[in-house]
Amino acid sequence: MEVTGKIKVVNPEQQVSASFRKRELVVTTEEQYPQHILVEFTQDKCDLLNNYNIGEAVKVSINLRGREWVNPQGETRYFNSIQGWRIEKMAAEAPSAPMPAAPAFAPAT
Repeated sequence: MEVTGKIKVVNPEQQVSASFRKRELVVTTEEQYPQHILVEFTQDKCDLLNNYNIGEAVKVSINLRGREWVNPQGETRYFNSIQGWRIEKMAAEAPSAPMPAAPAFAPAT
């Protein structure tokens, strides 16, 4: 799966435990109703975000993850996360050339 859009936020790396680190990125899609998608990069994938800045157009390859958790009261809960594993800069679109003017024709007589 892929998400394309402009980078809205690049959070600093978080050291969650001695052996686990993560970094979050928010991508705003460019559609009629833009969505702000939080993508999580973990472990060695955190370093992929070092060369990206707010406002850049990107394509992020993702995996959608889901997990089940049973709380102490015995209730089952479900959680989703979006994990990024690749990020690419989108080629800047060249401005389209204006349409050439239509040739002028003499009025018909």
